[in-house]
Amino acid sequence: MTLEDVKNDAEVNLLIENAERQLSAIGYTEHGKRHVSIVSEIAGTILKELGYSEKEVELARISGYLHDIGNSINRVDHAHNGAILAYEILKRMGMPFEDAAEVMMAIGNHDEATGTAVSVVSAALILADKSDVHRSRVRNENITHFEIHDRVNYAVEDAKIEVDSLNKKIYLKLKIDTEICPVMKYFEIFLDRMIMCKRAAAFLNVWFHLEINGAILL
Repeated sequence: MTLEDVKNDAEVNLLIENAERQLSAIGYTEHGKRHVSIVSEIAGTILKELGYSEKEVELARISGYLHDIGNSINRVDHAHNGAILAYEILKRMGMPFEDAAEVMMAIGNHDEATGTAVSVVSAALILADKSDVHRSRVRNENITHFEIHDRVNYAVEDAKIEVDSLNKKIYLKLKIDTEICPVMKYFEIFLDRMIMCKRAAAFLNVWFHLEINGAILL
């Protein structure tokens, strides 16, 4: 089974659309097809550049695309709910149990409140998900009414993951407009996520570095 098979599944598309509709209603940043597509691509790229198998790369891509479908139920426990939904969907689509279980495990561990890297697929998903910080995810168009998550995301003009497989390093490189949000505000709300990324990178036997405006801070 491939990522394209998952993307073409009507149930998957409905759940992604409903997840985005629900989070939009409660004012969260964008979690729709833009976000899951980016996470899917980055998760697969990380494992590919680190030399993992084609199967692991594809499972990472599929996990990235499905990782937020639990938001179609509720934001609370969305990782656990999404993991169970994904397992049942993938089984229905004919994926072998052991592969569906790998995806389930990755999705169930991607949220920093309850999860941690427990496999190479889950580690790649964590790094990909936490790297998607960008102003295009902010729904609120009135900067004077931004809450802290809106302000931090809006301040990020560019975000990208770079894999240095030769030196065993992964960089999250951000360009932040400090007139909108000082760098310390990023750490104030995203420190747990960065620690999670550091542990995920360690699971992949590489170092994690956070670079903001050209300065390595972690």
